[in-house]
Amino acid sequence: MVDQPMVVVRGEALRDVPPELAVVSVTAMSRDKDRQTVQARLAERADRVREVLDAYREAIEKRETSGVQLYPEFKRGERVSVYVANVTTTVTVTDFGVLGDLMLRLGALEQTRIAGPWWQLRPASTAGAEVRREAIAEALRRAREYAAAVDAEPDRLVEIVDEGADGGAPRPMMMRTAAFHAEAADAAPHLDIEPQLQTVRAAVVVRVAITPPANFPTGPETTGPETTTGPETTSPETTGPETTSPETTGL
Repeated sequence: MVDQPMVVVRGEALRDVPPELAVVSVTAMSRDKDRQTVQARLAERADRVREVLDAYREAIEKRETSGVQLYPEFKRGERVSVYVANVTTTVTVTDFGVLGDLMLRLGALEQTRIAGPWWQLRPASTAGAEVRREAIAEALRRAREYAAAVDAEPDRLVEIVDEGADGGAPRPMMMRTAAFHAEAADAAPHLDIEPQLQTVRAAVVVRVAITPPANFPTGPETTGPETTTGPETTSPETTGPETTSPETTGL
């Protein structure tokens, strides 16, 4: 039985899509020689951060405390020179229109550090599924082209192998552009932030069985060497001496 011919092709698709989430990190800090003073100030500054975030509740999907530190810094052996404390909150924002203002208000707080935004797509983003469909369509198109080149047609899909698509993984995330605007000297500053497009990639390998090629070139016909027999050999007729029984006569 002859195996059915098959083509193996690769399909890839890329698309730049707007991000769906922006992640911001805000850290409230405190530093003093007295341990209790450090703790009290840190609690106050963490409350100020919470108040600002409460004002943007509708734009925030979630906020989480991602780290708390309180440690002494030493000088000359075991002598404590100062105590340092900080608490970090990770904020996930969905309304990019207020993101710049939120970051400015957080950055205006005393002894507070902000970082971000880091742009992301949701894990279940439809962008990844759409790109994967495009990659498969591209692979099947190429399979039809290869089949047509040998006067054949696609017969059945045998296998689809995902090469490990990004599926929505974001680029290295950073603040792309930012600008301060103020209409008057005493006006509150405004920060414009442009979301960074996210590159979504998918790549697949597809195996497609095709019909037998109609006019596929074949090599020259090959036949085995003609086999002949040697000269006919006959065995000489062997006869023994004629033997006759002696005639027996009666006396």
